[in-house]
Amino acid sequence: MTTNTTAIPIRHAVGLTELANLTTSTLRDNFLIESLFESGTIQLVYTHYDRVIIGGVLPGPDPVQLPTYDNLKTAHFLDRRELGVINVGGPGSVMVDGERHDLSKLDGLYIGQGNRDVSFQSDDTNEPARFFLMSAPAHHAYPTAKLAKEDANPTRLGSQETANERTIYKYIHGGGLASCQLVMGLTVLEPGSVWNTMPAHVHDRRMEIYCYFDLPAEHRVFHLMGPPDETKHIVVANHQAVISPPWSIHAGCGTASYSFIWGMAGENMDFADMDFAPITSLR
Repeated sequence: MTTNTTAIPIRHAVGLTELANLTTSTLRDNFLIESLFESGTIQLVYTHYDRVIIGGVLPGPDPVQLPTYDNLKTAHFLDRRELGVINVGGPGSVMVDGERHDLSKLDGLYIGQGNRDVSFQSDDTNEPARFFLMSAPAHHAYPTAKLAKEDANPTRLGSQETANERTIYKYIHGGGLASCQLVMGLTVLEPGSVWNTMPAHVHDRRMEIYCYFDLPAEHRVFHLMGPPDETKHIVVANHQAVISPPWSIHAGCGTASYSFIWGMAGENMDFADMDFAPITSLR
């Protein structure tokens, strides 16, 4: 069984004063996760925004085990944490303390606090699974549970006229899989639609992660961030993720259609907790 024993890289929090002086490269260094899926390994990043850990697993021929990292200061990864998993690749499975959970593409899994042995495997190495991971501190042991894409409360939104016709799938939230503070789901844009999360919003009570996938290799998403009256952008490729602070909008426009995982952690589980920024107010 393959494992990765290196320490988790840390991204420190950036405030609005520092943001104003960031260049393109330092903006990317602080907020963009460029490498999520490398064969046979777990790739993780620890952000000081709500102490969330973001990562990806691309299992090769052997299972990949979730390690215990020295900088977490616990005997096991999930001693004081919970973990959300969404598969954006081929079929695979996640073993949690001896129990197997099969995940097809776009299936989600919640793994509760206190589980000790977690590993990831692809069913076919020619079509490997790609497991996106998001972990937050936890205060209660909720049960490990799977939710298939078809059961994830699909909701159609948007229109062709505004180039944002899309379907939202909710996995971990107040009305779905129970958690301490994780909220996770994904959005699939229809062909020809390229805008996400517009009108934009912020939520000062939660941070958010966007992980883009199913974006053709030659295309990019222009991810918008920053306060509504002083926006910046990061150019994002397939299988890359952006850390969005509580004070930042999180929206974007692609040069082709794509999908993205959204994950949040913070004070509440209310999916609708959003402070909208009218399009005419953006600068």
